[in-house]
Amino acid sequence: MRTLYDEQGSPLYAYVVRLLGGDRHRAEDVVQETLLRCWRTQDLENGQPLRPWLFRVARNLVVDEYRLRMARPQEVNGNDWLEDLLTKSDGVDRLLSSMILQEAFQKLSPKHREVLYETYYTGRSMREAGLVLGVPPGTVKSRVHHAVRALRMAMGVVEAADEEVGVRPAWSYTSAA
Repeated sequence: MRTLYDEQGSPLYAYVVRLLGGDRHRAEDVVQETLLRCWRTQDLENGQPLRPWLFRVARNLVVDEYRLRMARPQEVNGNDWLEDLLTKSDGVDRLLSSMILQEAFQKLSPKHREVLYETYYTGRSMREAGLVLGVPPGTVKSRVHHAVRALRMAMGVVEAADEEVGVRPAWSYTSAA
């Protein structure tokens, strides 16, 4: 059996991988089954070329496996329903987030609310928001910074204590209880 595998295994494996579109794990199974059938049914001592027989059996195994998969219903992974449940948005999360944001937004000072409105909601640049509000762009930047910070605090989002400069902060939510 070892001699048969050493002589025929590599070319047979390459052929089966091509038949299966690159699926190496299934190809290993098909090669193993093909060589096992050859060992059980063929006379390995008579010197006849085995390669055509091996390739035909391997091809037949691949075709049979394909037909079997097409004939029965598709197998379902036991965790698919859970992933679907977790990834499908039903609008509740968005509604809750908007309610939390609205409450937090109301806790801000009027100046912070108007600067966030002008920059985030209307999409104006700092300079444009400054022209609308009648303040310099530097003041707008400062107010936006402090307003976002106050909004995070009002929403219960806290910054990590060991935050490094230039590194995106690791946020965590405080418990609601």
